[in-house]
Amino acid sequence: MRRRLLILIALGLAGCTPLPPSPQDIQAKKFEAVPGEAVIYVVRDSLDFSYDEAPIYIGEKVLVTTYPGTYYRWVVPAGRHTIAGYGQDSGTITVAVEQGKIYFVQQRVTHFAVTNSTLSVVSEAQGRAVVLRSVLLTAQ
Repeated sequence: MRRRLLILIALGLAGCTPLPPSPQDIQAKKFEAVPGEAVIYVVRDSLDFSYDEAPIYIGEKVLVTTYPGTYYRWVVPAGRHTIAGYGQDSGTITVAVEQGKIYFVQQRVTHFAVTNSTLSVVSEAQGRAVVLRSVLLTAQ
């Protein structure tokens, strides 16, 4: 009986082990600029106000569903780019970016009657800290 209990405990603890980061996640966390373009990291901290998923449009065509502790890396040409909530989520931000620079937009999600995002540009130090403890998302 004791042996079974130890096996169950060991299996339970093994299930808590995080998966290793993907090669894309490792590369994105190098925070390298892209010559002739800008990079925008959209980050959602694990200390969010809601655990609900939150679909957002990155630009006009890319739909990404964020969760607490996730981020998305977006390479764009210089200019103005919009990130907006999907469906009833009215959160939106337009960021003016310059080539060769890196920007961080933090998403905070609340959920009362509907899911709603608050999006804001944050400092490089704050954005990097959130990205480093988060997992990379891919477009859907």
